[in-house]
Formats: sequence, structure tokens, C-alpha cells
Amino acid sequence: MKRIIFILLVLGGTQNLLAHGISEADKQNMIDGGYLEYIWLGASHMITGYDHLLFLFGVIFFLSKFKDIVKFITAFTLGHCITLIVATFMGITANYFIVDAIIALTVIYKGFDNLEGFKKFFNRESPNLLVLVFIFGLIHGFGLSTRLQQLPLGEEGLLLKILSFNLGVEAGQIAALTLMLVFLNIWRKRDSFKKFSTTSNFALVIAGVVLFGIQIYGYMTEGKQANHTSPSSQLLTGALKSTARKDTIDITIPANGALEYKFYIVKDAEFNYSWKTNGSPLFFDFHGEPAGDKTGYFKSFEKSVKAEAEGSLKPPFSGSHGWYWKNKTAKPVVVTLKTDGVYKILGLMK
Repeated sequence: MKRIIFILLVLGGTQNLLAHGISEADKQNMIDGGYLEYIWLGASHMITGYDHLLFLFGVIFFLSKFKDIVKFITAFTLGHCITLIVATFMGITANYFIVDAIIALTVIYKGFDNLEGFKKFFNRESPNLLVLVFIFGLIHGFGLSTRLQQLPLGEEGLLLKILSFNLGVEAGQIAALTLMLVFLNIWRKRDSFKKFSTTSNFALVIAGVVLFGIQIYGYMTEGKQANHTSPSSQLLTGALKSTARKDTIDITIPANGALEYKFYIVKDAEFNYSWKTNGSPLFFDFHGEPAGDKTGYFKSFEKSVKAEAEGSLKPPFSGSHGWYWKNKTAKPVVVTLKTDGVYKILGLMK
């Protein structure tokens, strides 16, 4: 049990694992790739989602009949599919630390239920488990949605992206459940199963408590800061209120290379732009990142392959905004970018 707690604390000690975040590499894959990348990310996110796996482990721990396993897993799957698809498609989100803390409570609940806690402490039968598993599935799906919405989803093909991610989640869940069932079926045949089942479910409760503490700590130290602009950004915002400018910038995208060019723009400030290459079309992603955010979140406004584009933007948040261009040709491509509005040039980003 000490080893379990130690492992969970180590996992919680890194920022990306602390919040189940989407890595920068994964985000870049989503920009460069397509639906297969969303399937892969969904599968890998489920397989590495230790809170989801702990809950599923608790659900099937005492289930030996195939029909019971199918019944409960179907209820859980239906629940998380509903909120994953609906919440992502409608842009419904919440602080992910709080959502993951609630998911940790579902892990605690399942361990407590497996220990017959309701009979021992409340002298009553457990609530209808099938209904609760469905409700907990809704919660887990909302947690997955908060992660998916960190990606540059854009508007084009949004539903297919969500469904691809969900398909990956289901594939990852099947893989994880298969390993769990093989392990439990082998273990049930041994005398040690009855001997250690109480210890195992007590460890499940402890693991849920540790995960809950990790998420609350993350919310207190990082989650609140992510919702506010840093003092330096606030000063920059104040300075930008009276700063209007107009610029023409030539940017060279190297052969078989990529780069980003960014501007700091305050919320709702009008930013007009037009850009054109010297011939070859480029893959690009026009996106923004909130000031003060430490999760790696960014919002994609347009993603396509073009030789020119123009438009205007009134950002939904203050922060850095600009383009990621990728040149897939064997020659450098020059982009001439024209901008006007209220902004500060941040320039090339590494």
C-alpha cells in the first residue's frame, strides 16, 4: 500500500500528470495530423488516465459473470460518451482540477462500496450501483471533455474530431479492461484473492484520497492562477489600451520547416490582418493562448492550407495570438503579413 501511495504522489509531482494535461507534442500532432491522431490520443489518454482506470478496476473487482461485466461497463461507457461528445461539441467546460477531484471521489466511493461500507457504517444496502455507474460515467466523460477542449479543435470537422477521440477512448478502455479481467480472473483462483481483497479495496480508497488531495493542491496552486492574468500581463494590457499600429512584416518559412509568429492582443480588441505567400501554399493554424495560463491551453480560430488569407479577430481573451506556418516544400517560402489594430508584436516564437 505504501508503494501505491508513493507512486501516486510521484505522478502528482509533475505538472502534466497532475492535471492530466495534453502535452505540447500531442497538440502539435493534432495541428499537423488528422482524425487518426485524435483516435490515438483518446486511446493513450484513457490508458494513462490512472483515476479512470482505478474506478473501472473497482467496478469489476467482484464481477465474475460476463453479463454483469457487460451491463456495468455499458452503463459507464454510455455515460462518458454522452458528456464527452455533448460537452465538447457545445463548448461546456469547467476547471479541470475540480472535475478531476470529483472523479477522485468516485474512486473513493467505489472502494468504500466494495468494502461494504454502507452496511458496516450506515446499516443499509448500497445505492443502485448500475445507476451510480452511469452517473459516474457522465462525470468521467466531462473530465475527458475538459482535456479534449485543450486541443486546437477549430470549427471544421469538429464532430468527427470528437467522435474520433471518443473512439480512441473506447479502444483504450477495452485494452485496459482486458488486462484487468485477465489479472482478476487469474487472481480469483488463488487463495490470496479473499485474503487480500479487503486490503486491495482499502488501498483503492487511499488512492482516491491521494488523487483528490493532488487535484485540490493543483487547484489552489495552479488552477486559480490559470483563470487570472498575471500582474505583468495586466500592466501590458493597460499599456495597450491606447496603442494602435499598422505593420507590414516579411516572414521566411524555411524549406521543410515551420515557425510561429505572435502578437499580444487584449480581449475584444479589433485585430485586422492579411497575409500572402510568394507562391506556394502553406499549412497554417491561426490560434491564441490566454495570458497567465499554465496548462498549455490554446484556441484555434482557423486551420487550413492556403497561399493567402485575410480577416479580423476580436479575441475572446487577452494573450498571445498568431500563426503557426508549416512549409512542406523543398524551398523557403516568404509570407508577407499585414496587420493593423491594437496589439504588441511578440515576433517569432521558439
